[in-house]
Amino acid sequence: MSNKELVYIHLHASERFVISSGITFEDFYLSLEKPLQNILLLKHHYKDAQYNMDTMLEYVYQEDVGDLVKHHGDESGDFCWIDFEEESALSELEGQQLAELLYLGHCKQHLRPPFYRLLNNNFVYLSNDDGLWNKVYYRSLYDFYFMVGRLIPEKIATLKVEKTWLGLRKKADYPPVSIDILERLSSLMAEGLMISFERISQTRNRLEIPLWLIGDCSDMEEAEDIYKEQRVVEPDAKIIFAKKTREWALVLQ
Repeated sequence: MSNKELVYIHLHASERFVISSGITFEDFYLSLEKPLQNILLLKHHYKDAQYNMDTMLEYVYQEDVGDLVKHHGDESGDFCWIDFEEESALSELEGQQLAELLYLGHCKQHLRPPFYRLLNNNFVYLSNDDGLWNKVYYRSLYDFYFMVGRLIPEKIATLKVEKTWLGLRKKADYPPVSIDILERLSSLMAEGLMISFERISQTRNRLEIPLWLIGDCSDMEEAEDIYKEQRVVEPDAKIIFAKKTREWALVLQ
């Protein structure tokens, strides 16, 4: 599967986490509404992290997260982290809380909801092979919807290159998809939804992104196999961009 052309989303709203494929750490980072806080690394391969004596874990200051993003692109393997507000909070973590964090990084599962008052974290980011199969916890699902709303036009822009009247190629520019539209898709996301950028169709007036319901999949290979069967039938939904008004709309089948 080309990560640039397919995005799988399985939303677990009650437990505030999302399973996804086709969304990398860089995609996530660039599509958030607010900059990430400091990051406590639970599993990683980053060589320029700081070391915290109290947790015996490494971390990245907020101002250095961009460097982590840049160097992470070529890495594979486990990549797990939790954001935190103040460095001093790391020394105040209790043994039970640290054990829960280590369990998160090791098993990619939570023992209890992984949002800590001391850390004031907004996310927990867990991946075995980044962009291929990720699990991200969101303190507020608003951040998830906002991120996807920015991600969709960015994905289209990187795939669709338009020509100017001079014949020069330029990267297309699309506004974010509204949170309202994505919230209306939540019931399909809760069952497992594939957003297909490879099947985008467009005319002079509009652009259509098809979405297929493919269910709960254990890995991306299974998701792609089901998608290949489903894509021959009508999609379960379409996200439509009207070029004249520059507005997005949702059509549910």
